[in-house]
Amino acid sequence: MSGKVRIPGLAMVLALLLLPLSAGVGIAAAADKPSVKLSTSQAGTGGSITVTGSGWRERALLMILVCGQAVPSRGVVGGTSSCANADGRAVTTDGKGRFSRKLPVAEPPVPCPCVVHVATVTGAKAEADAVFRVAGHAVEPLPAEPAGGRLSVLTDPRLDGSNGLLTWFGAPPARTLVLTVGNVGTSAVKDPVFQVGTAHGVFAPQWEEQQWRGTVQPGRKARIELPVELTGGAHGDYTVSLTYGGKVLAEQPWGVGRPWGVTLFWILVCLVVPAAVFRVGMAVVDRVRPRRSGGIRHRGVRWPELALRLPGSKTSSAHGRAYSSAANAANAANAANPANASNLPWFTPDADPGAAGRLSAPHDDSPTSPTTPTRKGPT
Repeated sequence: MSGKVRIPGLAMVLALLLLPLSAGVGIAAAADKPSVKLSTSQAGTGGSITVTGSGWRERALLMILVCGQAVPSRGVVGGTSSCANADGRAVTTDGKGRFSRKLPVAEPPVPCPCVVHVATVTGAKAEADAVFRVAGHAVEPLPAEPAGGRLSVLTDPRLDGSNGLLTWFGAPPARTLVLTVGNVGTSAVKDPVFQVGTAHGVFAPQWEEQQWRGTVQPGRKARIELPVELTGGAHGDYTVSLTYGGKVLAEQPWGVGRPWGVTLFWILVCLVVPAAVFRVGMAVVDRVRPRRSGGIRHRGVRWPELALRLPGSKTSSAHGRAYSSAANAANAANAANPANASNLPWFTPDADPGAAGRLSAPHDDSPTSPTTPTRKGPT
């Protein structure tokens, strides 16, 4: 019995202990939602206000703008084209997702109601608005929402496609914006016309109208695919926006890589063209320079011919026989007249490089000639 009483008591204690923890988690989740606060809710043109925020992603780049025709419940109806883009300010959050930035007050291009609009420039989309009144600026009611068909985005948009080889050399990058929309109105939407805008960094987007062929019945959904193309050589951080009926339906960041092929091409041009110009210039100079009429003529120097005898070569054998005959004749002349012994030829048969291992033809005056008798010594 006592055990049954203790179990409910233990459960109650656990519930009391977990209640503050769950409440803290809920408060932390609420605190993580991006928020914006203004130092004052009204100011005139030429003044400035301080904008502070918390709950943003850490180290995130944000854009702060004064926008017209906007309320926090509906957002900026006309998109960033309804904002004073020239007087906007960029800010980067700290490690805790907070920021503080002074913003000059400027009149938006459309009437109020106005807000201070803060949105992320790159990365995951996040935005927040704070009601603000521009003193002296016109105020008009917001345009009424159409009573017929109304399109709403059901899934997060994405950009399908990839860069090709030509894009690496400066061709226009192209993607396909894909998203699913649903008709939350009371009538069908036939062949809707969308406005697709591309913005580079913090600059205002450039809009282009594109018509989607098809019909979206009330309560039904459809898959929308719209082509998006940038200019040739584009690179950096871009944002693709989609609007319909004056309302922004989706925004998708797009990081475009640098076309390194163009850089490589110009490097090659800077190296090849000067080298080609240099070679052409040298060829022209060599052709047009004057030639001297006189000059030193280099006569051919005749070196003594060396008889090279190769085995089986008829030419070398003929040269060898001619050389041996000339050498024998010179030796006979020197023996007959010793005074001319000093006028020896450059080479002698013994000094002939090719004489080693070769026997000359026998002659009548040779000591080893078969005709010369050989005396035998005493035995």
